[in-house]
Amino acid sequence: MFIDSHCHLDFPDLAKDLDILLGNMRENQVTHALCVSVDLPNFPRVLALAEKHQNLFASVGIHPDYENQREPSADELAGLADHPKIIAIGETGLDYYRLQGDLEWQRERFRQHIRAAKKIRKPLIIHTRSAAIDTLRIMQEEGAHEVGGVMHCFTESWEIAEQAIAMNFYISFSGIVTFKNAVTLKEVAKNVPLSRILIETDSPYLAPVPFRGKTNQPAFVRYVAEEIAKLRQVPINEIATATTHNFFDLFKLNKNELQSH
Repeated sequence: MFIDSHCHLDFPDLAKDLDILLGNMRENQVTHALCVSVDLPNFPRVLALAEKHQNLFASVGIHPDYENQREPSADELAGLADHPKIIAIGETGLDYYRLQGDLEWQRERFRQHIRAAKKIRKPLIIHTRSAAIDTLRIMQEEGAHEVGGVMHCFTESWEIAEQAIAMNFYISFSGIVTFKNAVTLKEVAKNVPLSRILIETDSPYLAPVPFRGKTNQPAFVRYVAEEIAKLRQVPINEIATATTHNFFDLFKLNKNELQSH
């Protein structure tokens, strides 16, 4: 069985086909998925999905690309996260690829999310793009290791992965690891300890080979697992079991629920 540790089922291109997508998950042994929040106006939709479906979970946070947002305080984020189906704070982090100029607001927003995670004792979902050094620095300064979390859709070097793991973070691989030109990332996937790996789709984006360029969905997470198994030269079941248990460990979920799937 597989778990999609990061998707956006509330986005319009997926929400309209939700029943089909949930059926596809079942057919592909994808038992659970974490629907990740990217802004507060649409957070109620994310939470509603998790409340309605036993095998869906949610997070709360504002993505670093969303510039024109009201900035929440750590207390506000922690209050919104005080719900049994909200299992993480994020996605949060830094993105210097899409936005340029004075990005101090982005760094301050990131700090508020880390502080919220520490208040509510729930892990972080971290996005970093063209900003790894500052991301790790702020994680260090704010004590992100106290709650840990996941470096989602990881595309950085092994050196960055090592530093994140040392701070109590998991490394999550998306469909990018299946791309032929992702040579550096494939090496990272070979080296990350099995106890620190998660898999995700980031759907509707980044569909893995053989669906590259198409709309992604949680059922496709098994192709990410298959690629990692191939790279590490281990059976697919080994990756499936490890990543499933890692998900339940990180997000402090009841493993009895695994028996019912």
